[in-house]
Amino acid sequence: MSADGNWKITINTPMGAQEVTANITTSGDSFTGKTEGRMGSQEITGKVAGDTLTWSSDITSPMPMTLEFEAKVDGDKMTGNVKLGAFGNAPLSGVRV
Repeated sequence: MSADGNWKITINTPMGAQEVTANITTSGDSFTGKTEGRMGSQEITGKVAGDTLTWSSDITSPMPMTLEFEAKVDGDKMTGNVKLGAFGNAPLSGVRV
């Protein structure tokens, strides 16, 4: 499994769909990258376990919270879940672009 490349990710939050682009570079059991979306851009680092990526992201808008991501990569598709702090979970899906 290689998650390397550029991804368009959609997170279906209670406030509607949020779209971000991500650039991911894996190295062994970890990865680095950058996300960009309506809320700005952010450097990310995470873990790789087989075909699954995990990482967290701190946001300040619409309110400060830490988002926890888990995504499974299958070819040029990604599916997973985002923990939205006290606001539950949101499904995510992505495609390699």
